[in-house]
Amino acid sequence: MPKYFPRQLLFRLRNEIPLECVIAEHLNWPGKQRDGRFSFVCPRCGESQTAVNPQTNLGRCFRCEENFNSIDFVMLVTGRDFVETVHFLEHLLPERSSTPPASATN
Repeated sequence: MPKYFPRQLLFRLRNEIPLECVIAEHLNWPGKQRDGRFSFVCPRCGESQTAVNPQTNLGRCFRCEENFNSIDFVMLVTGRDFVETVHFLEHLLPERSSTPPASATN
C-alpha cells in the first residue's frame, strides 16, 4: 500500500468529490439542506452551525472555527489514517474520459 501520493491525486480528492456527497452519502453523517446550503453536524464539537461552500468544496464549523476538506473529514469521522483515507476516497473519484479529443485522432 503506497504511502506517498501524487499531488494531482490529492488535489482531485479534495476538489472533485463533493464534500456534501462524502458526508451524506458515503459516510451517512448527519446533514441537511438549510437555507440553500448544506449543513452537517461538526465531528469536532458536535454542533450544527456549519456549512459547505460548494465553490471551495470546504466545510466550516462556525462554532469551533474548524475547516474540513474531504480528506480531513473522512479521517476525523472514521478514524482512518491518511493512507487508508486516500484509498477510500479514490474509489469515489469521477471517471475521467479516456476518449481522445477529436483533433488527436486526425
